[in-house]
Amino acid sequence: MNRLMLIVPVTVVIIFFLLFTTFNDLRYASLILMALPFAMIGGILALLLSGQYLSVPASVGFIPLFGVAVLNSMVLISAINELRTEGTDLHEAITAGCERRLRPALMTALVAILGLAPMLIATGPGSEVQKPLAAVMAGGLITSTFMTLLVLPVLYRRFEVKKSES
Repeated sequence: MNRLMLIVPVTVVIIFFLLFTTFNDLRYASLILMALPFAMIGGILALLLSGQYLSVPASVGFIPLFGVAVLNSMVLISAINELRTEGTDLHEAITAGCERRLRPALMTALVAILGLAPMLIATGPGSEVQKPLAAVMAGGLITSTFMTLLVLPVLYRRFEVKKSES
């Protein structure tokens, strides 16, 4: 757990750095990282609902969960930015970007959750390691996907309006 307490923040800092170098903008990197608290909420809720506790395997599950959450958010922001670069107005770019990325985001989450289903229902040897990891990832994917599709566009709009006002 002590190593994980170091590895997880370092992972988040590396993700932030990569996002910043990708977008060359602190706002977009920060906006995309806002998916992480929603992913964490889902992971922790899934642990609580399944009667699991925060163990090393559960903690390890947060690392790939963060990666998928950031990836989905990054794909959505990139699609909206691409439309904005083409000259589409803000509202239309957000709407069209969300429509374009709805299916890929849902498919990513659904395929991952379905892939984790055998781990979630396992009862044999090793299931005590698999279940917490799978619960964290499945729960986190659900909440981060909804956040990406519902909350992130609203936050994007707010960031862009503030950007244009300054």
